[in-house]
Amino acid sequence: MTYKCLLYEVKDGIATLTLNRPDRLNALGDTLREDLFAAVTRASADPEVRVMVVTGAGKGFCAGGDVKAMNERKESGGERPLAEKVAPLRDQVLFAMRDAPQPIIAAVNGAAAGAGMNLALACDMRIASTAAKFAQAFVRRGLHPDWGGTYFLPRAVGMAKACELTFTGDVIDAAEALRLGIVSRVVAPEELLPVAYELARKIAAGPPVAIRLAKRALQRNAEGDLRSALEFETFAQNACFETEDAREGIRAFVEKRPPVFRGR
Repeated sequence: MTYKCLLYEVKDGIATLTLNRPDRLNALGDTLREDLFAAVTRASADPEVRVMVVTGAGKGFCAGGDVKAMNERKESGGERPLAEKVAPLRDQVLFAMRDAPQPIIAAVNGAAAGAGMNLALACDMRIASTAAKFAQAFVRRGLHPDWGGTYFLPRAVGMAKACELTFTGDVIDAAEALRLGIVSRVVAPEELLPVAYELARKIAAGPPVAIRLAKRALQRNAEGDLRSALEFETFAQNACFETEDAREGIRAFVEKRPPVFRGR
């Protein structure tokens, strides 16, 4: 399966999804939303995929919405389909990412503005190049944040800073994004994908059942109370304890050797 605006590759248990509209800094126009939804869904269902990496082709990660296309539609009097007003495809993409059993790493290689910043925030982890820039640029266009910005951003930086970034549309560099906790690492541009793949391989070598349940627990427990968190942890731990991977991990510890996890 090929995509018009996205490159898809699976190697060593890692699915790489490269947003591929470099002439528009990978703005979310043309078929990119559809391609991204299809690719995330495809990787989620692939038993060979243990980790996803999302990055951008060319100089940008994702410039957000395709403002040129928005303007053309407005100038021509075109209307958005009703379905896009009620249950937009962007929401389906986010739910697909949220529900994906595999961890998702954003390798932010350049500008991540508006919806592009929020797409990165929707990933489980973010590594940035020193060339990366982040902005909640919606206010500059007279628009409201979407792609989950009002949900993800306060959880990453706290409410006050989220308000500041949202209300001003200020651009922050990778160093500031690291200080705020938006990204976990900042590396030189040429090191971005090697570092992202190093992390992905480390995760891919781990026990997939335990990691997938841990992802679900972290998401659930960011919203719930301690009692609910402990109940889900007990369920997940019981499920993991019965796997072959758990037996292998325990046996490898006793035998003082690296474990080999097979996802069973």
